[in-house]
Amino acid sequence: MSGLLTVALAQCAPVWLDRQATLDKVLAQMAEAAVAGAELIAFSEALVPGYPFWVELSDGARFDSPLQKAWFERYSDQSVQIERGDLRAVCELAAELRLWVVLGCIERPRERGGHSLYCTLVIIDSQGELRNVHRKLMPTYEERLVWSPGDGHGLRSFRIGEFTLGALNCWENWMPLARSALYAQGVDLHVAIWPGSGRNTEDVTRMIAREGRSYVLSVSGILGQAQISDDLPEADALRKAMPTLAADGGSCIAEPDGEWLLEPECGEEGLYLATLDPAKVRQARQNFDPFGHYSRPDVLELRVDRRRQSGWRVID
Repeated sequence: MSGLLTVALAQCAPVWLDRQATLDKVLAQMAEAAVAGAELIAFSEALVPGYPFWVELSDGARFDSPLQKAWFERYSDQSVQIERGDLRAVCELAAELRLWVVLGCIERPRERGGHSLYCTLVIIDSQGELRNVHRKLMPTYEERLVWSPGDGHGLRSFRIGEFTLGALNCWENWMPLARSALYAQGVDLHVAIWPGSGRNTEDVTRMIAREGRSYVLSVSGILGQAQISDDLPEADALRKAMPTLAADGGSCIAEPDGEWLLEPECGEEGLYLATLDPAKVRQARQNFDPFGHYSRPDVLELRVDRRRQSGWRVID
């Protein structure tokens, strides 16, 4: 059997800071991808309910700022609580369509007190089961003002047809040991999700493909002045501070030899499909396999702690 896999990259804009309306767009993109024959669809980082672009544009580091508190309250209110069932419709549709889903969201987990936010990547399988909840290991720069550091619990891989799937958020893809934690599990279908910028995806996507001898899907979002609704805090001021497109996409696919299967797509929303061939992975691994024949476990070894961190332990 050929083992070919058809994938879809959903480069779309959220209904910014509106969880349900954005989830409705996710469901629509899933349905469109399934009709086109996709077996996996991937969405951008923090898509539900959106990336916190206001921080860098509104003096986000000012301590005890009423404006920053207002933004954070809105963000928190519209974040995803998995325990509440916020992703139930996505899981149900994934099962109906027999479609794997990789989705970036902002999570407010009750297990961590129910108020801190995490940049979370979820993987849902074609049975509708929520297989992975990966919280970003280290928020980048101004993201640290709104997102909390995650843990290693989500550094996991999953079989999908002839491929082994793994995924990381944004600049986690620059972390050599995070990538290695996936390589060690045999990942040959690496999904990298980003808020949206061609400058982020144009170099690292091909680099990871060549390093891991894997297919790499980089999936980015779109967001600009048009997505700032009037009900958001100081909406007019934010529109004036924001470029026409703060996130311009850049979704792309690199093959296991590092060549483009889909060059970065910038400037507009779109659903991009491609068919992946596992034979190309096998060919690329002939001369380099990072945790196979080219590894030296007697010299170099990676330790990964995948325990979910909770901050407390109760002994009754």
